[in-house]
Amino acid sequence: MAERGSESRVDIVVNHVSKSSEADLRSVLVTSVLNLDKLDTDLYRGTHHWVPRTKRLFGGQIVGQALVAAANSVSEHLYAHSLHCYFVRAGDPKVPVLYQVERTRDGRSFCVRSVKAIQHGQPILICQASFHMQQPSPLEHQFTMPSVPPPDTLLTIEELIQHYLSDPNLADNTRQGLNKILADEVPIEIKPVNPPDFYRRVAMEPKKLFWVRARGHIGAGDMKLHCCVAAYVSDYSFLGTALLPHPRHRAQFSASLDHAMWFHSTFRADEWMLYECESPWSGGSRGFVQGRLWRQDGVLAASCAQEGVIRVKTVSQSKL
Repeated sequence: MAERGSESRVDIVVNHVSKSSEADLRSVLVTSVLNLDKLDTDLYRGTHHWVPRTKRLFGGQIVGQALVAAANSVSEHLYAHSLHCYFVRAGDPKVPVLYQVERTRDGRSFCVRSVKAIQHGQPILICQASFHMQQPSPLEHQFTMPSVPPPDTLLTIEELIQHYLSDPNLADNTRQGLNKILADEVPIEIKPVNPPDFYRRVAMEPKKLFWVRARGHIGAGDMKLHCCVAAYVSDYSFLGTALLPHPRHRAQFSASLDHAMWFHSTFRADEWMLYECESPWSGGSRGFVQGRLWRQDGVLAASCAQEGVIRVKTVSQSKL
């Protein structure tokens, strides 16, 4: 049943999260980023928490918020199993985003929702999400999770940057850039498995592995919410995988063109998951990347794919 009032707050997991002292540590992804204002039936408004240095909205935020809006229009026993999104315009961080949901189809086992993310009267993202009633099946298989060190043995991005900053010979412009990264209030934590050379002096295979989780506490809660958080997380540092084999080039401009995601198993987005990213192809000023999110127990939680535009400039050898 729709809530009354034009400004009611929407939180798809509010009834599932403990109201104990853990509430003070709740992830900002729950309390702010993915907590939409309900304006009318199937119409929501989202605000922004973290804006990248590009001054354009983070694609993962728009995808995650669109999935929240879609999930609020389906029954409790249906869960997202896939989403397909196109980014059609850059997002403006100075104004909120409206999310308009169309109830495309309601079936017995599946239902489909179409969502438009709108700013200044024009769509910036078009998303279709499919929801499924969980059903047992004798047909089950998956790839094997890569063998990597556990997250408690690795350093976070912030700790790695502090290590770089401890170098007394570090160039001033590099030091300033690293301090800007530290100042970012990104609501996710990352621990690289094999940290790349910060200066990118050598070509690397277009693959990377890192542990990732939402900052703060979410709890077991509603699987719908964890899918929305994972959608947010999945876009972070994804497209950059396509640049690893090209140390002589730097991205002048990059942006996601589309993003797809498939949810396979239950998981908690506030617990460490291994993000396995690879780029099988790049060309024509575009890069294609694929990813897999693994639970710590080796279960494949989700798969992702994305294409983005990457326009580069050549860096002279002396600057490497």
